[in-house]
Amino acid sequence: QVQLVESGGGLVQAGGSLRLSCVASRELFSLIDMGWYRQAPGKQRELVASISGGSAGSMKEYADSVLGRFTISRDNAKNTVYLQMDSLQPEDTALYYCNSNPPGRYFVYWGQGTQVTVSS
Repeated sequence: QVQLVESGGGLVQAGGSLRLSCVASRELFSLIDMGWYRQAPGKQRELVASISGGSAGSMKEYADSVLGRFTISRDNAKNTVYLQMDSLQPEDTALYYCNSNPPGRYFVYWGQGTQVTVSS
């Protein structure tokens, strides 16, 4: 069954760090462009970081709001994509998800997400 399982969220003070993990149960994971998304209450889900798959050499892109603070990486041997989040701010509070980039292309269903809450 194709699925995504996110973990690593929690409650942290402003300036703190968290590392999110997403395990993808799907063949040929290494070929899939992946992304981390977040959705804050009352807002639309947004892409915050992406990493390419296949022969593109793991090219990475970031939303302006997280550039320089978040780092996306992947371990294809473990079918896992990570999001290292440093210098967290209250505006980073959201439910974080992973999916392909663009979403839904290889994973029809979203995972349960992992909650990140940053206190001021």
